Amino acid sequence: MRAMIFSAGLGTRFKPWTDHHPKALAQVNGKSLLQRNIEYLQQYGITDVVVNVHHFADQITSAINENKGWGSNIIISDETDIVLETGGGLLKAKELLNGKEPFVTINVDILTNLDLNKLIDFHKKEKALISFGVTNRKTSRNLLFNKEHRLVGWKNSSTGEIKMADKSLTGNEKELIPLAYSCVVVFQPEVFPLIRQTGKFSIIDTYLDLGGEHKIMGYDHSGDLLVDVGKPESVAIAEKLFEK
Repeated sequence: MRAMIFSAGLGTRFKPWTDHHPKALAQVNGKSLLQRNIEYLQQYGITDVVVNVHHFADQITSAINENKGWGSNIIISDETDIVLETGGGLLKAKELLNGKEPFVTINVDILTNLDLNKLIDFHKKEKALISFGVTNRKTSRNLLFNKEHRLVGWKNSSTGEIKMADKSLTGNEKELIPLAYSCVVVFQPEVFPLIRQTGKFSIIDTYLDLGGEHKIMGYDHSGDLLVDVGKPESVAIAEKLFEK
């Protein structure tokens, strides 16, 4: 099985570090976020990993080379010309991920102890096109699920904006279950020809576009450790939870 770590972002919430470095190389107890996620994937036997780069791309490439990929086979997906966000980045890496097996993606600034084997087993059992981790933590942006754990929409609780994958459920949002996206995802490779977006776009747009016709599932792993190390103040929280 292959994986991709999204590492190309500008990290604007992580200033001043990202004025001179990529967020992927921010340290948590002496290890970069990138190293920690590479080692996380290794726990599940995944050692073929695509890493996309844009912001201070040379620093990420140098760190990978100097550390010999921390024991994994790292392939760079180069986005130095333009950052493509998660959806565009995934599409650009198509030829590096395509095959017969499912593949995994994770955002570099997410640290979690989610049991990836359980997510993969859930994905296979549900015969889903896409499955991802979700939790009941507080966030302003929630994905909306029906009682069968299938994705049907998205809601921004701050603005009230709602987007529905299944238009037949519009107006029935109160009956749906809001959960927070964990940014750990299992994809079937069959997803690539189905993606209608191009250029720079969020993978959430693809989920909502495909969710009405295809099975996109949320795996609730509430109770597991999960830290979005998106801001400098998140580092202290991560260091308490991820000591090794």
